[in-house]
Amino acid sequence: MAYRTEMGLYFSYYKTLITAPSFLTGLAQITSDNVTEYGHTINTLKRFNLYPEVTLGFLYRQFRAFAGVMRWQVETCWQIGRGEGWSPVQSCAGIGNSHYFYIIGVFAIAGTVAGSLFLLGTLLSDSMMGGLLSVIFFAFNHGESTRVQWTPPLRESFSYPIILFLMVLVTYILKTRKSGRKWMIGMVCCAVPALLSWQFAQFSFFTQICALFATHVLDYAPIETMKTLAFGHLISFGISFIFLFGNEMLLTSLYFSSILTFLILLLLDDVLQRVSFRPIYILLEVLIFIAGTLLIKQAISTLLNVEDDAHIFDILKSKFTDFASFHTRLYTCAAEFDFLQKEALWKLSYSLLIPVGHLIPFDQLCKIPFTEPILWRNLEMRTGKTPELLYNSVQLLSAGCMALLIMRLKLFFTPHLAACAAMILNEKIISSIIHRPYGGNVRLAVFGAVVAAAAYQGIPAIRQQLSIIGEYMNPEQELLFNWINEQTPKNAVFGGTMPVMANVKLSTLRPITNHPHYEDVGIRERTLKVYSMFSKKPLREVYKTLKAMKIDYFVFQIMNCAPHHARAECSYRSMWDLHDPSNARRESLCDVWERLLNGHPEDISPFKMVYNQNGYTVFQI
Repeated sequence: MAYRTEMGLYFSYYKTLITAPSFLTGLAQITSDNVTEYGHTINTLKRFNLYPEVTLGFLYRQFRAFAGVMRWQVETCWQIGRGEGWSPVQSCAGIGNSHYFYIIGVFAIAGTVAGSLFLLGTLLSDSMMGGLLSVIFFAFNHGESTRVQWTPPLRESFSYPIILFLMVLVTYILKTRKSGRKWMIGMVCCAVPALLSWQFAQFSFFTQICALFATHVLDYAPIETMKTLAFGHLISFGISFIFLFGNEMLLTSLYFSSILTFLILLLLDDVLQRVSFRPIYILLEVLIFIAGTLLIKQAISTLLNVEDDAHIFDILKSKFTDFASFHTRLYTCAAEFDFLQKEALWKLSYSLLIPVGHLIPFDQLCKIPFTEPILWRNLEMRTGKTPELLYNSVQLLSAGCMALLIMRLKLFFTPHLAACAAMILNEKIISSIIHRPYGGNVRLAVFGAVVAAAAYQGIPAIRQQLSIIGEYMNPEQELLFNWINEQTPKNAVFGGTMPVMANVKLSTLRPITNHPHYEDVGIRERTLKVYSMFSKKPLREVYKTLKAMKIDYFVFQIMNCAPHHARAECSYRSMWDLHDPSNARRESLCDVWERLLNGHPEDISPFKMVYNQNGYTVFQI
């Protein structure tokens, strides 16, 4: 029950894999699943990027079998009394417990972030002191850097550490001007697991392609190095596309179209070299890159009739205009999809991460027009610059833009700020700025001063993080699930709000019709139908809609009918007025349910209320 909303959905497939008669049986169940979107059989491995659960599920089964043969005690269990009126529950600890095994796996991957930041900081500063500074800043700002401690099963918990390590590898390749097959293989070994673990990884890699393009168009890196990086991404895409069973959203992504466009530009480099007038060259390359990326994506999307990622562009559109739809509001009304809060920016500023982390990247980007030949290109300069600094500066810029637009994406921004903070210890760069030596003692003094100043806010922040200890208990939901298990058939189909449905599937194993993974046009349409219980449509019309979806029970919470505490447009009533203006003058069904639950006589036929306790109501369809 502690795995709320999306977390519960992902963990349910791990549960399927470890409880099935065999691993292959469990794998068959999740690749031909008819309980997640009842009425549809879907390949959840393709849809939800479940390779982390497949890997952990396989390893857990092998570990338990081996531990059994060796007679190791890998799990300790005990009974916990919960007071009058509550039955005792069993609690277990140890790596042999399926939950602990899963969490240990997540934290093992997340634990690599500090190591990757150390390597990245070392590369950007040319000193281990810089790597140490990056790790210190990450620790001081841990609460703003990750949420793995709160939401272990989310896709980002598995994918982001790998994405970060790929940035380390790309930085090293650029810094040392490497090229060739073995470096492509290294990129593939990082990029493929990231793409298989998180649907958003493709957007992260799109920003990486953009950063590499900027590095190329400014003549900061040799052409062979750029080809190695681009082909590494192309091969990674191809392998991931196969392992994700031809995932249409990946095929129609900006990531794929940007790779193709970038490769075309690289292969045409001999031709484009003839354009020696820099403004024309940059304008030409930028126009080709933008037009090629958008046209290829649009052509593939139109050809395959795929609209799965349309909501992403709708969300961005809603950020800059007054455009809104039912689906965009479901996203943007959630705090994690809102703009980055001022509080987070102040925290990062008070800890000195924003001023220190932006100092050198800002300098690197601003001085380009003043340090590069403005009018005429010199290709010999491709080997005499610092492409790793420019690349990471552009990556930081893109991460900052993503975080400002969608608060959830600050997990890209804060760690990269910590990495870029190490640049203040780069002797070569700082010496060129201050025009005087920046030797060991001076750097050590700067390091000590920055750490001491940052520690004023950082050490209390670490203490606050370490002080967070608690346990999860939700007796209201537990009573609901007990009722479902005891009073409904095992094949009864449930509908309701997305977060609750994920928990219903995980805890009761009942089929559901909708779920929180909203990145598919089909599930968005299904969810809209289910949420008609909060609309102003006629009651019998809603009943027919739910009946057509073969829903047997609808789990309702009256709190979902309440006005939003901060934004009026974020209530379900407002969302439905926006989506269904033809019924805007009708009485909301929320008013009907409120009167019923307040004890007033109300005709709700053909619905039948079969459960009503502690904020949860179940209607039989």
